[in-house]
Amino acid sequence: MCLAVPLKLVEINGNDAVGESMGMRRRLRVDFIEDPQPGDYVIVHAGFAIERLPEKQALDDLEAWEEVRDAL
Repeated sequence: MCLAVPLKLVEINGNDAVGESMGMRRRLRVDFIEDPQPGDYVIVHAGFAIERLPEKQALDDLEAWEEVRDAL
């Protein structure tokens, strides 16, 4: 099973990018995302952005992850 946290793209250089979520930054590839832009939210698997998410869905997902984190 794979659990993914949405990342917001904050830097893009060709197919290399940096995503940020919940205070964490991660380098990733955006080969599979058409016309990625800073500010886009994506789901990442094995270092590759595999799907763009609507902002509302990403923010709802992040809120749920924060609830889980705070419960631990």
